[in-house]
Amino acid sequence: MAALTDIGYIRDLLGRHGFRFSKALGQNFLVNPTVCPRMAEACGASPESGVLEIGAGIGVLTRELALRAGKVVCVEVDDRLPPILDETLAGLDNAEIVLQDIMKVDIHPFMHEHFGERSVSVCANLPYYITSPVIMGLLESRYPFTSITVMVQKEAAQRLCAEPGTREAGAVTMAVRYFAHAEKLFDVSRGSFTPSPNVDSAVIRLTLHNNPTCTPAEEKRLFALVRAAFGQRRKTLSNSLAGAGIPKAEIPALLEAAGISPTARAEQLTLEEFIRLAKESLK
Repeated sequence: MAALTDIGYIRDLLGRHGFRFSKALGQNFLVNPTVCPRMAEACGASPESGVLEIGAGIGVLTRELALRAGKVVCVEVDDRLPPILDETLAGLDNAEIVLQDIMKVDIHPFMHEHFGERSVSVCANLPYYITSPVIMGLLESRYPFTSITVMVQKEAAQRLCAEPGTREAGAVTMAVRYFAHAEKLFDVSRGSFTPSPNVDSAVIRLTLHNNPTCTPAEEKRLFALVRAAFGQRRKTLSNSLAGAGIPKAEIPALLEAAGISPTARAEQLTLEEFIRLAKESLK
């Protein structure tokens, strides 16, 4: 079989199946032959482990994962792709395509059904328009993934991997950092895809924390405070935290109890300070 990143092969393959790229699904297929092997290695796939992939494309990453992992399950929403994948993944009996919308998947029963007791990592080239919802859905499921290695828009990668307390950090930075350690692995230029998107990409890896820092009630309050603070990030916390349902008259005393300056803004706080604020607000 020709390399799945060969542009001539891709055009012939898609032409034979009458396939046209869907802008609505954010479809951009990789033609850079170095990217998927690097991603497959970075996610730690091994013969003893499983890998959950989200979005197969024509199977470029799927194939690299299947050559390394004991089992690969790819959740794919486009029902036009299975006939193409039957061709490109021929002979790889450990790769399975499941036609479902990942945003509607109940993670725990799905993982038990398809992977049993295997340890599982996530490795995927995520469509830009669902990057944050997918990542947060996986993290909030609290399934014990060994890691989540994904390709995302470069700007999103910078935001997801930013250090809390810096100007680049946002609400999603804090949410991701609560669940995992985030690191950017390498950049991927827009010319690595067909059709070429208008932005560059980057591959990031999230290594999940084992123990929650907060109780469920504290966690709920933490995320409410983060959303309120970053929703009006130009305002001081004294003015923005009312959006989390805290009476404005009580905010100065709350900030003082948490050891936070009343003139501080969201981007100046670390995750630990937001957690302290959440805990104090529930006393």
